[in-house]
Amino acid sequence: MLRRLTAIVLLLALINCSFSRFVVCTGFGLNRAYISQKLCVNRTRPWLHCNGKCYLMKKLRQAKENERKQTEKDNLSRLEINFFQEALVLSFLQPVIPNQQKAKFPAYSYGYSSRYTETLFRPPKTLA
Repeated sequence: MLRRLTAIVLLLALINCSFSRFVVCTGFGLNRAYISQKLCVNRTRPWLHCNGKCYLMKKLRQAKENERKQTEKDNLSRLEINFFQEALVLSFLQPVIPNQQKAKFPAYSYGYSSRYTETLFRPPKTLA
């Protein structure tokens, strides 16, 4: 029941946005006597035979302006910004690592000698 009620309310809100001029004209037709007596700008001048048409025109202008603003908002929300990245070009004809001079290291010297091990490590003397 709640879902159905929510769907009806949302549908009416959607229809009201789309047909706001129709709603204004219908409201004017239903309340014509009240509008011509209380809300009309020319109610003090009955010889103009306005009968609330000025109020209707003002409301229709407002409805049209509201629809225009709503469409501008919708258009701004749909605004797309396109971004194009330039394609990366790889050239396999050029070497990836440029030829540089080889690093100069000193010649490796093998500094280990077994001659000195006898002076440092002597087996323990036995007491026999």
